[in-house]
Amino acid sequence: MSITIPIRSEMGAARPRLVTPAGATLTSLPPLSVYVHVPWCVRKCPYCDFNSHQAPGEIPERAYLDALRSDLEQALPSIWGRQVVSVFIGGGTPSLLSAAGLDELLAMLRACLNLWPDAEITMEANPGTAEAGRFRDYAASGVTRFSLGIQSFDDAQLKKLGRIHDSAQARAAIDMAQRAAPRVNLDMMFALPGQTLQACVADLRQAIGFGTEHLSLYHLTMEPNTVFAKFPPEDLPDDDTSAAMQDAVEAELAGAGLARYEVSAYARPGARSRHNMNYWEFGDYLGLGPGAHGKLSFHDRIVREARLRNPDSWMQAATARDGSHLSENRQVGPDELPFEFMLNALRLKDGVASTMFSERTGLSLAAIAHQLEAASKRGLLDADPTRLRATPLGWRFLNDLQEMFL
Repeated sequence: MSITIPIRSEMGAARPRLVTPAGATLTSLPPLSVYVHVPWCVRKCPYCDFNSHQAPGEIPERAYLDALRSDLEQALPSIWGRQVVSVFIGGGTPSLLSAAGLDELLAMLRACLNLWPDAEITMEANPGTAEAGRFRDYAASGVTRFSLGIQSFDDAQLKKLGRIHDSAQARAAIDMAQRAAPRVNLDMMFALPGQTLQACVADLRQAIGFGTEHLSLYHLTMEPNTVFAKFPPEDLPDDDTSAAMQDAVEAELAGAGLARYEVSAYARPGARSRHNMNYWEFGDYLGLGPGAHGKLSFHDRIVREARLRNPDSWMQAATARDGSHLSENRQVGPDELPFEFMLNALRLKDGVASTMFSERTGLSLAAIAHQLEAASKRGLLDADPTRLRATPLGWRFLNDLQEMFL
């Protein structure tokens, strides 16, 4: 049940505002992005905890696209009329899709959604599945940005990581992608088994050498339910070495003109990922495909969704068109919203404007006044009242800072 409370505009005229007992009130909706999950890989990497599955030979592309259309059409009532600012096709390995399959996928999105003419459309690709002709076709279909899972240019490290490509294939894939699309991101990793500080910097310099505009850099971690969690490498760098690598990485990239703007993201001016920025600024996103998550705002509530993780189960349930493809669909409580917002916003080096908290959660900033004051007194949060931004100390102890808003 909701009640209507009149509020005054600047001109003095009353207009209705929805207020629910849960307390969420949004006067405008945030930007909307779309994430599409392609779940298959040639082989699952031992460090990967994503919803990825080794392909059974040829991927079931026709069945996947039919199920994706069903998934999308069932979601339309929740986002009807809203503009879509970005699309991200992730996985898994989306570059296992044929050129015709990717073209059909994007045509489907354009037919059903109000996609901005200049929307950023990112596609993840694995160098081991890269083909120059296919990359050109992907770009011709509308992909404006490729994100390549390079991880390292060291063949020995690639073997340890269970990657299906080698350094030569990585270089060839970068060249193909840069020729095909205006934007290319490289995914790299550090703190690898047996990796020295010098080797880490050498890896990074190779990535910079391609004129890279955007780089995502991740510390190798032993995620639960992965092969590495069960059988961890014995020669991982210690914490001090890993910290030295992180410092060297940031300095090296800054010297090359790539500023760190998020915990794991570095970019030249104008090359930030618009799709990921929408995540971190607590924007909305519709998740399509097996295991995809979504966050959708309405004027009186914010909803979290998730799809079934198993690809076969999702395909069967989505085509049944009875809602059984959703494994989660719940309203986010007002007690959860501060942590969810700050968990994302504080990942940004510059933080966000303080006004964005109310705009994106429907809650008054007074709801977290106590936590803001405590974090500021501990030197973890910038004292500037117009921005919610971690201090250098706060970024160093980001988990502690974020947990203060639980």
